[in-house]
Amino acid sequence: MAKIYYDKDADLNAIKNKTIAILGYGIQGRGQALNLRDSGLNVIVSQREGGVNYEQAVKDGFTPVEASVAAKQADIIQILTQDHVQADLYKKSIKRHLKKGKSIVFSHGFNIHFKQIIPPLDVDVWMIAPKGPGALVRRQYEEGRGVPCLVAIHQDASGHALQDALAYAKGIGGTRAGVIETTFKEETETDLFGEQVDLCGGASELIKASYETLIEAGYQPEIAYFECLHELKLIVDLIYEGGLTGMRKRVSDTAEYGDYTRGKRIINERTRKEMKKILAEVQSGKFAREWIRENKKGRPNFNKMREESENHPIEKIGKELRAMMTWMKKG
Repeated sequence: MAKIYYDKDADLNAIKNKTIAILGYGIQGRGQALNLRDSGLNVIVSQREGGVNYEQAVKDGFTPVEASVAAKQADIIQILTQDHVQADLYKKSIKRHLKKGKSIVFSHGFNIHFKQIIPPLDVDVWMIAPKGPGALVRRQYEEGRGVPCLVAIHQDASGHALQDALAYAKGIGGTRAGVIETTFKEETETDLFGEQVDLCGGASELIKASYETLIEAGYQPEIAYFECLHELKLIVDLIYEGGLTGMRKRVSDTAEYGDYTRGKRIINERTRKEMKKILAEVQSGKFAREWIRENKKGRPNFNKMREESENHPIEKIGKELRAMMTWMKKG
């Protein structure tokens, strides 16, 4: 069983006198920065000028600075930019400012695990990864609760990296819910596997394939959309709240019987073998090398696949149907 830490295991005083730099004021960066500040910690923000995130940071009361300035001033440097830009950001703006006693921090282990970033040996390297988007991290904090987090220590030069990491987790509200101990390797590999096989890749292809099957059989696209995409949220919400068993207790017996008897025909032994191949590609670094190479080439395949996906018939009919759903409209 994993080790889990709670409020009683963390002390904000461990980092009370340190300066924390949040590099990247996106959804996750904003949530963490605001929570840390509200916990009484000293936070500075780095965000490129000219974008909506910069304007939001200013609106929230921060004075955003260049990444190099933040890295120089900070004791704890949390990188919350996208994976594919972190290595360049590190080389250009962070590396020269890393000195003994500082900590470099992540919420995803990709660049450390796949050695795109190799910090000096005299700094701490750790991870606090909330298991939820930044908006939820913020909302739960404001409501007196928290989002569960992962903690991993890659390098403990100071001898108190875990103490500092747990204090940071407490600062964003994570220890209220529980902070689960892991490693950079485990977090990175399971995260990539889940995205590719289940959460994004598997789910997207399952939706499109089931939709196309109904269309080819002559059913109306509106009906196919509702059955294969729209209603998926209803099921996922039930799973989110009560697990698979909780979901099955709240759908019809007909649906439950179809689940037991037909599900394994979709996710069969051939599918499971492919899952193992994908996991092996993640573990070996093959996927990481492919993704890094794709970015260096200017993303030709990525951009082509994105365009093809956006032009799929399910997106056209979906846009039309969602216009009917007034509850989805903001404002």
